[in-house]
Amino acid sequence: MPISHRVNREAAVVLGWGRAVLLQLAHPLVAAGVGAHSGFDAGALAYAQRMRRTIGAMLSLTFGTESEIRETAGRINAIHRRVHGRLDCAVGGYAAGTPYDATDPALLTWVHATLIDSQLRSYVLFVGPLARDDEDRYCAEAAQIGPLLGVSADALPDTRDRLDRYLDRMQREDRLAVGAGARRLAGALLAPPGRRWVAPALWLGRLVTVGLLPASVRGAYGFAWRAKDDRRLRAAAAALRAARRVTPPVLRQWPAARRARRDQT
Repeated sequence: MPISHRVNREAAVVLGWGRAVLLQLAHPLVAAGVGAHSGFDAGALAYAQRMRRTIGAMLSLTFGTESEIRETAGRINAIHRRVHGRLDCAVGGYAAGTPYDATDPALLTWVHATLIDSQLRSYVLFVGPLARDDEDRYCAEAAQIGPLLGVSADALPDTRDRLDRYLDRMQREDRLAVGAGARRLAGALLAPPGRRWVAPALWLGRLVTVGLLPASVRGAYGFAWRAKDDRRLRAAAAALRAARRVTPPVLRQWPAARRARRDQT
């Protein structure tokens, strides 16, 4: 079984997506594109639809047939081709008027790396440990989708060490800066409309998202994180791991993953 199947089949792994999104928005050019073109905070229905589409795309790219993978990649590329513009105001080292384009391989690499890193971290936290070789294989398998999305596979980090070095370099070289637009979008992510109906899930989502961010990025967003918050995160993760051990696969794994496994037997 490909390691990407083993990791991505677990529904709990999507708990790390909020962290990935906030890391992505910490790049001013990504934040500008999302803010101007995504309808990120357009309301409860739009929020639910966006999550459904995003999860569906991940499942298709992981478990789909070759034709399904290409079709999904085509839809993603069509969306990206519509996302371009210029920064309205200076953010960090990026001057007002700096152009952005969602097809830029550098921006696609950042989005890819933050998602892969967050998937691995959330799997380890909520499901169980991964051997270093498994993390390397996960990175390598994920890199193979790059050419379909406009990025050379060689440009994407294909081992855990290369992924860590890339993420560290992006922070050390001041490529990231959290501006007002990113903070507004973060608020929409962590407290979407209609939130009173799903308060427990949103509490957990915020705890995971903020807790898994690098300390420097967390501080740039203005999020407080105390020792008791860390204890709560560890306790929630332990409870989810314990619940997973007694939950049948039909309830904790995506249907697409189970279908793919049946098709392979």
